[in-house]
Amino acid sequence: MPGISVIVPVYQAEKLLPACAKSVSDQTFSDWELLLVDDGCTDGSPRLCDALAAADSRVRALHQPKNAGVSEARNRGLREARGEYIAFLDADDALEPQALEILWNLRSQAGADSAACAHRNLYPNGSTSLELVLPAGIYDRQGILEGIVYPLLGDRLAQPVFNGFIWRYLFSARILREAEITFEGAYLEDEVFLMEYFCHAKKLAVTEEPLYRYLLNPASATHKYMADFRQVFARFMERKAALAEKYGLEAARPQWREYSNWAGLLIAVGNEYAKGNPKTWAQKQRAVEELCASPEMAEAIRAVTPAGMSRNKQLAAKLVRGGHFTLLTWLYRLKNRT
Repeated sequence: MPGISVIVPVYQAEKLLPACAKSVSDQTFSDWELLLVDDGCTDGSPRLCDALAAADSRVRALHQPKNAGVSEARNRGLREARGEYIAFLDADDALEPQALEILWNLRSQAGADSAACAHRNLYPNGSTSLELVLPAGIYDRQGILEGIVYPLLGDRLAQPVFNGFIWRYLFSARILREAEITFEGAYLEDEVFLMEYFCHAKKLAVTEEPLYRYLLNPASATHKYMADFRQVFARFMERKAALAEKYGLEAARPQWREYSNWAGLLIAVGNEYAKGNPKTWAQKQRAVEELCASPEMAEAIRAVTPAGMSRNKQLAAKLVRGGHFTLLTWLYRLKNRT
């Protein structure tokens, strides 16, 4: 049984996958297995996965019969993983050479069931920034709830918003199996997975050292127009509500629905006005007005006045609360011209 299973969902990644896989093979910690999950790729990725597996017995290539999305690819990896601990890595990202060793030792020395690290954001213009999970330290169950679970549940507006990136952690395979924690959907799937996992974790060891390199890719799913965003977000809220009830989280964040709906509303507005949306500007505005009038969003708009956000989001929220949808549309028209 390897110490760590590294799961990489692969889709149309033949140009970036070699560097990703090399970042695992170059690890100073050698007790790992790498699971490359080909999610029905039509480029050269399947052959590359097979070649990498043939070159190193610690690498396994798993081929999905058709493209089923990142969640199903990760779930396949979880089902096939043999490691005592699980790490996730995206095909366009990379680990620092000592990442697995530091996380393994950090967890082991603390007697923790989980470990976490900071990451480095890599922007298209070549600049970088550091982002922490939490300040370095050892967190017990209450610290985990206050530092991760409650912010993911309800603190979704004021900056800095806690990001639900799953690839910053070393997860206990035992906890994942026993609690039957899996992924669902292709958007916001990380947040629900993290919330449920950390409702079970007992102790978390955290380092502020950036051990993961995250490439901010303009072509990723988070930057594309999603025609079904309302349905995706509604399902996300259903799953959050189920977790809040199951684990008794609501008392800590009684307005979590309103804050989460406001965050989703602002994302939905940006999505509706995205360049990839084929609707006319009048149709986009009408869709935004209808969304704001829906019962759950109308209640969020009535109950919560957003604060502490970025300037653009703050302006969008102010226009939405004031019902100034024509002005909001014109601002997005100007933005999309640049």
